[in-house]
Amino acid sequence: MNSAKRVVMKSKDIDRIMSRFAYEILERFPNRENLAVVGIQTGGAHLARRLVTKLEKLENRTFDFGILDITLYRDDLALEKNQPIVRKTDIPFQVNDKEIILVDDVLYTGRTVRAALDALIDFGRPKRIALAVLVDRGLREFPIRPDFTGKEIQTISGETIVVKLTEENEPVDQVMLIRED
Repeated sequence: MNSAKRVVMKSKDIDRIMSRFAYEILERFPNRENLAVVGIQTGGAHLARRLVTKLEKLENRTFDFGILDITLYRDDLALEKNQPIVRKTDIPFQVNDKEIILVDDVLYTGRTVRAALDALIDFGRPKRIALAVLVDRGLREFPIRPDFTGKEIQTISGETIVVKLTEENEPVDQVMLIRED
């Protein structure tokens, strides 16, 4: 089986999107004291950390930040052949009445986001949850739509979007479209 790879976003593109997200979030969420950012493990957590850094520079203040692992909340867990890897969840703030920006790297079927919503609700009752994704690749199975989208890349069966980040020991940040032949 052969595969064709194409870089669809480079480091500067990803950084520009994170900056745009920061400005858009500050525009739409005037109550900064109530704002928190939560990243879905693993790529979403790295992007969320970058977003918080940009927000803090713009506002000269700290923002609540959390990391969410949704592995045990997935509805397709029983379909996995291998044992899933459970990662760390760290929500060091009260979720009740917070306006939360949930961050993920790629939005595809919507199952990860659905699981993340379930996991977040277990921590409390947020006032509002908004979704920010670096790439929306379409082909949804659940009626979920992001509030902040970096780039829409319509994919077909046999195509995958792979996000590579330096936080995961990659040499450079990039987003690749991989087509299996």
